[in-house]
Amino acid sequence: MEDKKIIPIRAEVVSDDVALGGCASAEPFALMVLGDSMLPEFEEGEIIIIEPEGLATSGSFVLAYHDDEYIFRQLAQHEERWYLRPLNDLYPTVEVPGLDVVKGVVTQKKRPGRRAGKTYE
Repeated sequence: MEDKKIIPIRAEVVSDDVALGGCASAEPFALMVLGDSMLPEFEEGEIIIIEPEGLATSGSFVLAYHDDEYIFRQLAQHEERWYLRPLNDLYPTVEVPGLDVVKGVVTQKKRPGRRAGKTYE
């Protein structure tokens, strides 16, 4: 059985005008899943909680900054190389130069719903 490396992630603000820069670097934050690249595990519209200074391992779901955009993928290691892997085979797996692209680790997910006893029209 292969030992999994645990990698501490340190959040850094990419620039002052990036939307994520509004959160303190150590505070968890929520995002909504958009698109189908992470199906079947994560459906569009689900809410994910990102821990900017979480611990990542190969197999962790992460928020990464790659090719000038934030993407949600599964972190994968093969030999000494790191990849961002979608769960939907219609999208490509991309190799990344290192773990600096990882900006946070997904710690929870929830399907949004209505509050009990309250309806919205």
